[in-house]
Amino acid sequence: MDGNGRWAKARGKERIFGHIEGAESVRACLEAAVEDGVKYLSLYAFSEENWGRPQAEVNGLMELLIKYIQEEIDNMMSHHVRFVVLGHRERLSEKVNALIDEGMAKTASNDGTTLIVFLSYSGKWDILQAMKKAACELSPEQFQALEIKDFDRYLVTAGIPDPDFLIRTSGELRISNYLLWQTAYTEFYFTDTLWPDFRKPQFREALAEYARRDRRYGKVK
Repeated sequence: MDGNGRWAKARGKERIFGHIEGAESVRACLEAAVEDGVKYLSLYAFSEENWGRPQAEVNGLMELLIKYIQEEIDNMMSHHVRFVVLGHRERLSEKVNALIDEGMAKTASNDGTTLIVFLSYSGKWDILQAMKKAACELSPEQFQALEIKDFDRYLVTAGIPDPDFLIRTSGELRISNYLLWQTAYTEFYFTDTLWPDFRKPQFREALAEYARRDRRYGKVK
C-alpha cells in the first residue's frame, strides 16, 4: 500500500494525513473483497524496514492502527471477516499486541473473507525464522530430508494459501521484501495510482486484469 506520503505532500500536508486517507482505501478494498467473494485479502501495512522511519511517523502509524482496529472490528464481525496479523510482533508495543490479540480472538470463527495484515514483516526474516524453527524441531536427518512442500508450515503464513495476485501501487516496480517465498508463482500488477486513491473501482479493475491472466505454473496448456 504505497504512496501515502507522496499523496499528502502533493496536497501540502504532513505524511500522516496520507496514511489516514490510506486507511479509507483499506476500508473500501476490504468491502469490495467481501462483496466480490475474495477469500483472502493481505495488506503489507508495516515492514521491518519501516522501523527506520522518523519516530513521529512510526508513532502516528501505530496510533492509526489502534484506531482502525477499535473502529473496524465490529464491522468485520457483521461481515464475517476474520482478522489476522502476521509478522515480527515482538517489536510491537504491549498495547498494540493486546489489541491485535483481542481482535483476532473475536473474529477467529468468522468464515467470510480473511483479512491478513502484515506488521513488522520482512520476507527474509520470515524465511530465517522458519529455518530456525525447523532446525529446532527436526533431527539432523529430518532437516536434511526436508522438502519444499513441507517448508510452508514453518512460515508465519502456515495454513494460508500462497497469494494468487499481488497489487503494487504508486508506480513502484518491486515487492520490497514481501512474501519472498510465498509469491514464487504470484501474478503481479503494478499501477501508478497512489494508495489513498486506490478504491473500489481501481480494486475491481485490478481483479478484472487478473481474470484475463493465463496461469500455467511453468507448464504448457
